[in-house]
Amino acid sequence: MSAINSIDLVELTNNIKAWGVALGFQQVGISDIDLHQHEAYLQSWLDEGYHGDMAFMVSHGMKRARPDELVPGTLRVISVRMNYLPPDASFAKHLKSSDIGYISRYALGRDYHKVLRKRLKQLGEKITSALAHTQYRPFVDSAPVLEHAIAEKAGIGWTGKHSLTLNKEAGSWFFLGELFINLPLPTDNPIEEGCGSCTACMTICPTNAIVAPYTVDARKCISYLTIESDSDIPEDLRPLMGNRIYGCDDCQLICPWNRYADISQETDFHPRDVLHGQSLNTLFSWSEETFLANTEGSPIRRIGFQKWQRNIAVALGNAAYNEESVRLLNARYGAVSDMVDRHIEWALARQMEKQLAQNKDVENRQQQRLIRAVEKGLPRDA
Repeated sequence: MSAINSIDLVELTNNIKAWGVALGFQQVGISDIDLHQHEAYLQSWLDEGYHGDMAFMVSHGMKRARPDELVPGTLRVISVRMNYLPPDASFAKHLKSSDIGYISRYALGRDYHKVLRKRLKQLGEKITSALAHTQYRPFVDSAPVLEHAIAEKAGIGWTGKHSLTLNKEAGSWFFLGELFINLPLPTDNPIEEGCGSCTACMTICPTNAIVAPYTVDARKCISYLTIESDSDIPEDLRPLMGNRIYGCDDCQLICPWNRYADISQETDFHPRDVLHGQSLNTLFSWSEETFLANTEGSPIRRIGFQKWQRNIAVALGNAAYNEESVRLLNARYGAVSDMVDRHIEWALARQMEKQLAQNKDVENRQQQRLIRAVEKGLPRDA
């Protein structure tokens, strides 16, 4: 304790923030560990079953809102954010092209868990070099941590109605990370909430997963369905997913605050060509070995080949009729798992419906041309 008393904690805090920026974080804030005001909401959210099949959300109980139970001795949490918006994001271009596989922009580059965890560890080491015997532990979306509540308390931003952290200068295109620490550092103040009466994120959600302001029903969320869920995707939600095969960015795309977001300077987060803007047919034709090779070091790899195939099968069912897509779906049937087969069957049925509609449309156009020709007294084959 004497070592802590002998150091200027205000100066150390200023140094920590400067070190964080030097390590590539765009903002560093500090909060205390009192999150009790979030416990009732967290319990209500769990009681409603909004966590879906994510059993880990229940198993940790209220530890998520009690940092010192997760890491005994914790006195403060250092919260950081790092921009990830890639150059040439091509949001509208890819979402409007039903034959392209849309991947949430955070996942197009290197796995953010690895990038942020390494930088947070380096920040912890710098603090320890300034004050020996400091104890710290980094977290990046990998443990029962209320990261958005902590970021809010640390002045990083406020929690938007889509449940993500928003910042007036940076929107929401950033990752969050935390460093639990045993030092009584001075804390930052929360910033004013800036959503006001805007409900754009709620309105734009393809599956209406934002069931109330600040409340997301994961069971309807495309990010949950394509990443976290190990089950069949509900048939009533499949047509609403469009070409989104890994995650969803719609609630962020529509947010007015994201007009101020900066492009990430971290080349690790820049898109990999093998993932960015690729056709669904190309992505679906990958073997498991190709999938593992092309997603090495990517957050996509953790969903595994089976869910990758499941997700793309749904997108192919939503795409315009394509003979090559039908061939690929038939060729992959029976090759991966029963779950994938069920989604392939659905996709093939949808493709056949579209083929019939396409043939009917061609037939109708031919009939219209014939009628016009007769009306004009032209030969019927004109």
